[in-house]
Amino acid sequence: MGKEALIAKIIDLEWNMFHEVSNIGGKASCQEDPVTFRIMRYSQAVSWAEDVLESYLTDLSEAQKNKRNLLTEKYARMMKSTSPLVYYNRIEHLLPALEPETLHLIDSIVKIVLEWEEELSAKYPNLVKRGRPIHSTEDSQFITSVETYLRGELATYSLKTLKLYYKNVLKQKSENINGSEITLNSMVKQYGYSSLTEANRRSPEESGDGP
Repeated sequence: MGKEALIAKIIDLEWNMFHEVSNIGGKASCQEDPVTFRIMRYSQAVSWAEDVLESYLTDLSEAQKNKRNLLTEKYARMMKSTSPLVYYNRIEHLLPALEPETLHLIDSIVKIVLEWEEELSAKYPNLVKRGRPIHSTEDSQFITSVETYLRGELATYSLKTLKLYYKNVLKQKSENINGSEITLNSMVKQYGYSSLTEANRRSPEESGDGP
């Protein structure tokens, strides 16, 4: 199975889970927007090596068989930072415990990705500020940072997938490749920009449709 086919299968499984996430206050509007969901998830996956995609597809398939919703778990784990007292304390006992090796891998991956995000913020400040804040210190009940989102998602991966993901980001770093830039570049092109430079140059006021 080629990379594009792997990504397509992953997105289909993720969308089914995302659509079924039970939100506080009811279903969110983004859960009825498959186009935006596919743009975002494709853009993330395109920076991954095929072995990472294959392993994550297995994670999703196994979760589906076992009636686990990994997207529900991802958003629940984010609440540890965005709403620790109001909501997370109520649901923490429902989440699978994380092994020390898993936590170590998550920390190692997050460190590299946040370095990439800082580089992007310096190169494309107007574009990056349209998205999530970078650090979990900027979280609130209504704002989720890149760091918190990433930690929540990584916590749903199997140990095998995490090891392969870490290997992938280490390889990119050793080759001076910014994996987050690959993701952002894919995203802005799907929104009609020719490049990151153009997307950065056009402010939201000018374009009205910034990603």
